[in-house]
Amino acid sequence: QVQLVEAGGGLVQPGGSLRLSCAHSGSFFSIYAMGWYRQAPGKQRELVARITHGGITNYANHVHSRFTISRDIPKNTMYLQMNSLKPEDAAVYYCKAETMVGNAYWGQGTQVTVSS
Repeated sequence: QVQLVEAGGGLVQPGGSLRLSCAHSGSFFSIYAMGWYRQAPGKQRELVARITHGGITNYANHVHSRFTISRDIPKNTMYLQMNSLKPEDAAVYYCKAETMVGNAYWGQGTQVTVSS
């Protein structure tokens, strides 16, 4: 069982920045990949960014070059640095962990609101 706790959401003006964090329980070596997903009202949950155990990253096209996913292995924490935020980035952001044995775990979500 992997527990995930997100933090860092909030209200930001267009063009602003936020950094989300996702602290996870369990060993770094038990996790194959971690990612950030988001879900806006009335829309399906979508991948934002993902990082594998080996450090390989991939991003959704609409956030590439604005968002950066990273991790602090000793702190068991993953981050999402979001810059140049747009109103369409507003959503609930979820952290997901995929384990080496094929299980998936989700955090509770953190709200990001982009508005002037």
